[in-house]
Amino acid sequence: MGVWIDTDMGFDDIAAILVVLHAGEAVDGVSLVFGNAPLEQVKRNAAAAAQAFGWTFPIHEGRALPVLGKLETAERILGQTGIPTSGLNLPEAPALPESDAFLALCRWLEDGAGPHRILALGPLTNIAALALARPDLAARIDELTWMGGGVSSGNHTASAEFNAFADPEALAVVLAQGLPLRMVDLDLCRQVVAYPSDVAAIRMAGGAKAALLADLLAGYVAIGTSRGRAGMAIYDPCAAVALVDANAVSFHPARIDVELSGALTRGRTVVETRASHATFNALYATDVDAENARRRLLDALAKEAAR
Repeated sequence: MGVWIDTDMGFDDIAAILVVLHAGEAVDGVSLVFGNAPLEQVKRNAAAAAQAFGWTFPIHEGRALPVLGKLETAERILGQTGIPTSGLNLPEAPALPESDAFLALCRWLEDGAGPHRILALGPLTNIAALALARPDLAARIDELTWMGGGVSSGNHTASAEFNAFADPEALAVVLAQGLPLRMVDLDLCRQVVAYPSDVAAIRMAGGAKAALLADLLAGYVAIGTSRGRAGMAIYDPCAAVALVDANAVSFHPARIDVELSGALTRGRTVVETRASHATFNALYATDVDAENARRRLLDALAKEAAR
């Protein structure tokens, strides 16, 4: 059985999907959620990416708002589309067929074949909705690999990583329901960096989408370089690498909780690693083979750019 991907469809989400596909994994379906941009823009991004890269797996419309609180997006960092670029943008594409992500996830989990693995790349709102409405089906999830949280600090606020901050109640539901969460957090992802020098190989790959992918990668890397850094951390593809290569990322058990209140602390993930102090409820990524992860990302982009 393939993997299900839950995404807010920015550039690093697209890159993560390409990592999965070029590792030989089948994608059984995709559910969309607000995050990098409002859901309507996420839907446009997904339709455009599917057309640009020839994706044929079904894509379903998920939640537009968090469990509680106001809509939070990453538009102030990523721009109105949620996908910065140095030039070319994803082409306009017809709207996706209407399809409800909750019902699609239920159908997928009702298939007893398994294993049921989910790669979650945005706020966990769709997964929380499933866990609350159909805990019997949520219990069939064998592995939930999530890019989110921060062991030491945040990025959207000083305390909170964006995906956790955008819907901390959803993360709290996932943890309370005992879903098999594997958290790939900011600290780990920041060890894997894309640099401006990585763009040239993608641009020279020679395929129909080489220039597009190069411009999107350059726009993504510029998020970091515009802030005085040498490059940009590779977030969602790190979670994809953890899914496809068990040797690339190491996980250890921990007690993970999320702060639900406080102007300065809401969305903060608290990770207790001492068995004497807590009952463990999840796994968190502790080590990454950074060169392996970089190579998997850049190879996937290069292969796609050469098509």
